[in-house]
Amino acid sequence: MDSRIRPRPAFALVFLLLVLVSVGSSLAYDPVDDGSIGPGTVDRDPSNATVISTQGVHFAGQFDRSRPPRLVSVDPDGGLRWQYEGDHGDGVGGWFFDVDPLPNGNLLVVSPRNGETLVYELDRETRERVWTERLPFTDTHDVDRLDDGRLVVAHMRTDVENGTSGDRVVVWNRSRSEVTWEWRFADHFPADTDGGVDDDWTHVNDVDPVGEDRLLVSPRNFDQVLLINRTTGDVEMRLGRDGNTDVLHAQHNPDYLRGPGGRPTILVADSENDRVVEYTREDGSWNRTWTLTGNLTWPRDADRLPNGNTLVVDSLGHRVIEVTPTGEVVWEFYATWAPYDAERLGTGDGSNGPTVQELNATGRYAVHDGAGESPGAGRTTPQAWLDRVTDDTPAAGVGTALATWWAHRAPWFRPVWISPWGFLTTVLAACVGATWLTAEAHWRWGESVATWLSGG
Repeated sequence: MDSRIRPRPAFALVFLLLVLVSVGSSLAYDPVDDGSIGPGTVDRDPSNATVISTQGVHFAGQFDRSRPPRLVSVDPDGGLRWQYEGDHGDGVGGWFFDVDPLPNGNLLVVSPRNGETLVYELDRETRERVWTERLPFTDTHDVDRLDDGRLVVAHMRTDVENGTSGDRVVVWNRSRSEVTWEWRFADHFPADTDGGVDDDWTHVNDVDPVGEDRLLVSPRNFDQVLLINRTTGDVEMRLGRDGNTDVLHAQHNPDYLRGPGGRPTILVADSENDRVVEYTREDGSWNRTWTLTGNLTWPRDADRLPNGNTLVVDSLGHRVIEVTPTGEVVWEFYATWAPYDAERLGTGDGSNGPTVQELNATGRYAVHDGAGESPGAGRTTPQAWLDRVTDDTPAAGVGTALATWWAHRAPWFRPVWISPWGFLTTVLAACVGATWLTAEAHWRWGESVATWLSGG
């Protein structure tokens, strides 16, 4: 019987052990030390407060009280002005997602829970609701107010009937409590997009009015951003395409800007690629004119400010940062847990600043000079260890992929660790990840691994 160790099974076992060690280490590692919120780097005080929505942790019926969904208002010097948790708590699950400043100084808040979505105007001074609309939609991430008072809604996770998804963008008339306009994705995309129709086919997470009759729409699962003509229903512009993750990968919160000569420009948090990107349309094609990378972990919002800086929500870094065009952090606030949206008051809704072409700052830059990579900085995370130990080996690419995979998922496991079943679920998830990484389709580098292990 051949007693030599075969490279593939041996390496698969090594990776499984690495993942399990990573899981075990993560049980003791909390990316946010104590659930606190507070300033990091504050080199330049902005002129106005910043409002941040945090998603919080509510998983499988368990509510993590140390990391609740909340809205926070932060003073220019990084001090906490107020925080608001609403009615989230026992028996009232849910999240905070989009928060928009209104012309009267109040906030438009989106909070899905228990199979419906609450949209309300929150008085910024008293933290009392001015009005509340209950939309019969599950897990809505974005609602914007049109000039006439109607609401435009990104309606995801709709019913699937006869193999067709009902995912759509709608206009909701508050006075009549009904949909008065809709645009259905199934009318414009084949059913095999993103691998086929399911109950979260598009995950359309954002819709923004552009002018009077256009909408910028973000079907996250399709890896693209659309500019839709609300009058004709036509898709006038498209950035990215399904499966082309080099352009966009599971993006959030795109903003439409106009560059020199009115050039269409889109600034977007390219979440799964851990970067923020800006694209400009020239001669009928999109050119990437700015890339912000570095120690970002799943950013989900980026707004260009009038001063030319960019306000970035670094979701799994649990912070909001203001960076210069070259990536220097000049303002930073740690906003646990999993911030989703941030708005600098007094600068309008979303992006209202110059493009990088107007700033003469095109190029690729890394985030630098912040207080740390994440709360608890200085401690080695399991994913950083895994990335390091596989460096300079034939497994470096897979090690980096697994480290990224884990960094995007480990924080969400924390609320289920409090039970034996939760621990087992975490271990099983890690095993699934290891199996995925060691599947035959991911062994294109198998010969070099075998040569390396045999000393050849």
